[in-house]
Amino acid sequence: MLLHRALCRSWTRQIAEPLLPSYSNKLLRPHTIILRSMRSSPRHQRPPRSGSLQTSPPFENYTLGGAVPPSNVVKALVFTGAFSVGCFMSVTILEYENTRNMMIEKARQSKFPWLRRQNVSQERNVWQELKQEVKQHWDKLTPGERVFVPLCALNVIVFGLWRVPSLRNTMMTYFCSNPAGRAVCWPMFLSTFSHYSMFHLFANMYVLHSFSNAGVLSLGKEQFLGVYLSAGVIASLSSIIYKTVTSKPGLSIGASGAIMAILAYVCAKYPDTQLSILFLPMLNFSAGAAIKVIMGFDLAGCILGWKFFDHAAHLGGALFGLFWVYFGTELWQKRIPFLTMYHDLRKTK
Repeated sequence: MLLHRALCRSWTRQIAEPLLPSYSNKLLRPHTIILRSMRSSPRHQRPPRSGSLQTSPPFENYTLGGAVPPSNVVKALVFTGAFSVGCFMSVTILEYENTRNMMIEKARQSKFPWLRRQNVSQERNVWQELKQEVKQHWDKLTPGERVFVPLCALNVIVFGLWRVPSLRNTMMTYFCSNPAGRAVCWPMFLSTFSHYSMFHLFANMYVLHSFSNAGVLSLGKEQFLGVYLSAGVIASLSSIIYKTVTSKPGLSIGASGAIMAILAYVCAKYPDTQLSILFLPMLNFSAGAAIKVIMGFDLAGCILGWKFFDHAAHLGGALFGLFWVYFGTELWQKRIPFLTMYHDLRKTK
């Protein structure tokens, strides 16, 4: 479903103006989004015709495996818990180091401003000019775009690795989530950076780009990364449990489980945000209504056994996003003791 997000005044008051006024105009600029992102089940894709250029990984030649061993489900549960905790601990350290570096840099600039001017005048070579130009472009990006660009780059790199024949078996093993596979844990995370086709990649990245700025302004980039990465693994866990219960093991790839968490968070946090269909801009509806329809669609897909999308992964990611709306602030505050412990450890070095 192709949608267009036209942000209303209430959204401006809730996010753009209180949090970052300098980005208000850029946030309010109308832009389109593809709300129906995809986490595909590649075994249901049509194989390429003979003689045609094969641009997608050969999932149709991959053995899906038999019944799901119970031990694989246990491994997936343990990995999800450990990865989520480790992920939020990592972004807490990232938050501390970013704040520390920013404070040191500002203190150094205020204390020795002449030293910075001298270094700039003495190091004007091609490399320094290129680095300065890149920094200028980077500084012009919104907070959401600064998080989106590295995530998008990782997805593009992995998409390129799929096209290397010598890496195909490795990619199949570790970058496809399959509950009956030999490797279960790390593919739950790595599969969120894999995409079946160029359109699959474009659709997911377009949705992520559309909602990343609102999500980062609301959560902060460190908490955003924690939610996004954890949601990807939780979505994979939902898919594994669903496939085990229904006895339908198969491959799943795509970032949409994680993206659905961000989409659900933004839509539930700011339900008055106005959405409209791309080719029917006269039809406006609220984000709160949109997320209900999307989750209802995925729930129906799980009940009726639709196979084109991994509806269980979509639903798991969206539920985690809604969970974070109501309990995320309280859980995020629980990082303070760990932050204090890391600060004390950092001082001893």
